[in-house]
Amino acid sequence: MLRQQDVGHRIVVRRIVGIREGRTLFSDALGELVELSETHITLSTDAGPLRVPVAEVHRAKRVPPARRPTAAAVVALELAADEAWPAPVRGRLGDWRLRWADGWTGRANSALPVGDPDRPLPAALDAVQRWYAERGGPALVNTPLPLAAPVGAELDARGWTSRPPVLVQTVPLRTLTAPPVAATLPATAPPAADVPPVTLADAPPDDWLAIAAGRKGGLPDAARQVLTGTPRVRFAELREDGRLLAVGRGTVTGEGRWLGVSLLETVPQARRRGLAVAVVRALAAWGAAEGATHAFLQVEQSNTGAVALYRGLGFTTHHTYLTRVAPAA
Repeated sequence: MLRQQDVGHRIVVRRIVGIREGRTLFSDALGELVELSETHITLSTDAGPLRVPVAEVHRAKRVPPARRPTAAAVVALELAADEAWPAPVRGRLGDWRLRWADGWTGRANSALPVGDPDRPLPAALDAVQRWYAERGGPALVNTPLPLAAPVGAELDARGWTSRPPVLVQTVPLRTLTAPPVAATLPATAPPAADVPPVTLADAPPDDWLAIAAGRKGGLPDAARQVLTGTPRVRFAELREDGRLLAVGRGTVTGEGRWLGVSLLETVPQARRRGLAVAVVRALAAWGAAEGATHAFLQVEQSNTGAVALYRGLGFTTHHTYLTRVAPAA
């Protein structure tokens, strides 16, 4: 049977669904284990969240992870994410993207080495360093794994360091727009009956920007261009008695396929009420109405609270990336 160590991993469950002519009938389900309690197990499946009473479980076990995404799938998602977080200053090295936003966030100030740089790898990395030096910033390179493993090996040889791993996670939108299942939320954040409605705005109000600034350490002019530079973008607000309690940002990119979720934040005194979940679901409904079919987000692997929240909503890791930092000159 399953143990708490299996939470977050892919499992298969054979459940008892009835008896016919004296014979027990079974049904199998495959998905990521979200919660394991004394009475129920909850897993995230392609069809949405599934909650199974322990009394109905005939057999359950962990199975190997799903096959890694193809290189083409990683490239497509990375380019969709690039569209969703558009740096105001951009350059190209063949297919590689060079991005600069006055140092605001690593994503908007790093090279994205996907595709062919149109020159040998050492020469491409030399050009990256020159490009960032001209702008007075450190050279950063985001390396999607395992796609950019050769780039990473060259950076290792040059003494570049790494920031904490980032998980690029995805979920079918139908999972997020399905009726909520209580057990899919973290045990510390049950859905509240008194959650105020979420509204979506075309532009971020000042108090929304203040929360983003507090999280990201300021908000220069370049940051505002990053936040608002995507054609299809919405800023989610959840207010109570006029006070802003939770925010989030949604974009639709990648030829309309991907809803990108970012800057999800709840003010400290309003946490553990399910407000972040309400924000994500509101953005998912908007994304689905725009024609998107899947959602993605990026979260540091070390942010265990956020990872648990997203796991409860059905997100699984598509791939990871490392932000590599050039050694000081």
